Amino acid sequence: MATVSLRHIVKIYPNSGDSKKKTNLTVTEEGVLAVQDFNLEIADQEFIVLVGPSGCGKSTTLRMVAGLEEISKGELYIDDKLMNDVAPKDRDIAMVFQNYALYPHMTVRQNMEFPLKLRKVPKAEMDRAVDQAAEILGITQYLDRKPKALSGGQRQRVAIGRAIVREPKVLLMDEPLSNLDAKLRNQMRAEIIKLRQRINTTFIYVTHDQTEAMTLGDRIVIMKDGVIQQIGTPQEVYDDPVNMFVAGFIGVPQMNFYDGKLLRSADGKYSVQVEDAVIELSPEKQKNLADHFVEAQDVTVGVRPDHISLEEKPGKMITGKVDVSELMGSAVHLHINACGKDGVIIVPTLDLKGNKSYSMGSDISFTFDGAVAHVFAKDSQKNLEF
Repeated sequence: MATVSLRHIVKIYPNSGDSKKKTNLTVTEEGVLAVQDFNLEIADQEFIVLVGPSGCGKSTTLRMVAGLEEISKGELYIDDKLMNDVAPKDRDIAMVFQNYALYPHMTVRQNMEFPLKLRKVPKAEMDRAVDQAAEILGITQYLDRKPKALSGGQRQRVAIGRAIVREPKVLLMDEPLSNLDAKLRNQMRAEIIKLRQRINTTFIYVTHDQTEAMTLGDRIVIMKDGVIQQIGTPQEVYDDPVNMFVAGFIGVPQMNFYDGKLLRSADGKYSVQVEDAVIELSPEKQKNLADHFVEAQDVTVGVRPDHISLEEKPGKMITGKVDVSELMGSAVHLHINACGKDGVIIVPTLDLKGNKSYSMGSDISFTFDGAVAHVFAKDSQKNLEF
């Protein structure tokens, strides 16, 4: 129903004088840069997720789209119409908040009807819209109850229902699942995935939970300190992180990082060395590094926990000690210390049958394949392949 375009968006808050002590954000003479040069083109009916740690500017960006925060610099377009000075009520957007924001004295039906009453929608049309939204969200049986009689998950469904009855061009969601327990969050994630298949709306979703981002988004926008770090599909940002921040933020448990060396042989072949282990990189990674004329240098080598192998292979292995062993059902998470760094190895439970169990303090040897190693520059922390 709508395209959204954010072009060179900047948000500046007044400088309180001691901002440099309190924040990692850039501080200028104009003030504190909460969002810097944010550029994003969102297609019609696309589901975009803004993700990052607390204070990275994702909610501020969402509130600028909603009109709840003034845009300091840049331009916001919805369906090619400039929205910078358009009042929130005239932007044809709806917003779902973290704390539900339901009226406690109204029934579920009255809460869902409220935005339609403000628009003076006829009663018959209003009833149809509310009944249809309630059916989609599975809350028809709660329409005559008040919010205090509902669980957290049911209240969040009501809040989503109140937003979608308006059939907005853009649906904004600001950490809507953060108040729910783990089981309810999983259920509501599935409900939101089903919901987006049934309504023709563009979604912009904010979360600090990278699991939500990976499961919900068509594309993910990863932010840090007010700056976009990477935009891509969930698989792209997982497989090809552009820097160490993205690599460490996306993926649970997070990527392991080891001090190492990038080696280049006389015939131009690249390998990484961690401790005494030397692992030749895959042809694809060889090409990426060669195309960027990368020289041999000290680097940080990143490997995801499920890409590490405990099998004895030709050549030197990396050694370490087990700190903690966590049985997770289908896999064991081994928290280890290797090369002076803490890390995690995920071992499928089936692979441990008949083998020794890894208890606290036991020695461990491991390696990894050259296709799964990520090579980051020591100074810039950028992925040297890109």
